[in-house]
Amino acid sequence: MSESEAPVVLVVEDEPDVAETYRRWLQSDYEVRLAADGEAAIVAVDETVDVVLLDRMMPEMSGGEVLREIRERGIDCRVAMVTAVDPDFDVVEMGFDAYVSKPPQREELFETIERLLDRADLDEELQEYYSLVARRSALEAEKTDAELADSEQYEELLNRIDEAETDADDELGDMSSDTEFVGAVREIVDEELPDGAEGEWE
Repeated sequence: MSESEAPVVLVVEDEPDVAETYRRWLQSDYEVRLAADGEAAIVAVDETVDVVLLDRMMPEMSGGEVLREIRERGIDCRVAMVTAVDPDFDVVEMGFDAYVSKPPQREELFETIERLLDRADLDEELQEYYSLVARRSALEAEKTDAELADSEQYEELLNRIDEAETDADDELGDMSSDTEFVGAVREIVDEELPDGAEGEWE
């Protein structure tokens, strides 16, 4: 977080009008920084950034490439992919924390940012678990049951979620007796699931 104490949100968007709209929506609650392309995003993202709103389709350097660079550098920030691209099975290998379809509503952006900020202090195992659940949610919102059943990538994702859940349960340890904490964890997971789905810790 920056010295301003307000959470820092980096908007990576190559359409100036869209970027400015996001800035106006968010500036009353966050310190908003703008990056007009992937290369500018790589320069702008650092340990003071809390949340990145990342356009997936950009010229020269895609959002997927920016996301990979952020993760490889080990920068501790949450990343929401904000895109008009319907999720396909390639998202299984993307390390985003939320997937927001364009055009988003103002309230949707706020809710996404606040949800990601709430996770900021969680350990690595829980962060990975939520990231995997976000990928599952993105796919289940777009694909049919038949398409999901036929996908080896989706099956692999479900297996990874099961493994990550086990790791997350181990990390909770003694905290599992803290009803308020466990309730918050369940609420976060449920927010990521499509309507009608059940959380992993039900």
